[in-house]
Amino acid sequence: MQRHRLSYIWMICLVLLLAGCDNSTTFQSSVPAYPVRIVIDTKVGAFVHFMPTALGSHIVVNKEGYFMDGKYIISAGAMDAWGYGGVVVYISSNGYDAYDMACPYCAEKGNCHPCGINGAHAVCPYCGEEYDLLSGVAVPTKGIAHETLRRLNIINSDGRLTITQR
Repeated sequence: MQRHRLSYIWMICLVLLLAGCDNSTTFQSSVPAYPVRIVIDTKVGAFVHFMPTALGSHIVVNKEGYFMDGKYIISAGAMDAWGYGGVVVYISSNGYDAYDMACPYCAEKGNCHPCGINGAHAVCPYCGEEYDLLSGVAVPTKGIAHETLRRLNIINSDGRLTITQR
């Protein structure tokens, strides 16, 4: 009888413990999830040199248009969506990576400050945090921010890059 009662108490504790669990393992970025839809065809036009072998090369897309390595290429189309702070598509050691350029540290405080690109880093002009793009994960390097840039989904289908929200 005592053993049965102990098993019953353990079962109740287990049910209460499981009921108290939430989905806290899901990471919520400080950067709001704005729509992202960008298509880059690396086989046509100015994008033909944007190949995985061009390590450190990048394309920035925002309301002003498309910029490859800092130079204006074309205006953004009506169907393009560039997230909260613009999008950077960067060629890292992993291949193609895409991030929302809004600084998570500033976004957490309610301000959208798009990062600029300086070599292998995205740099926030407001707080000065730098995010290492070459690593393939955009980690903050100065320790001001405590999260990476918001990573975007990128699909490479025979040289046609489609960037969307995760």
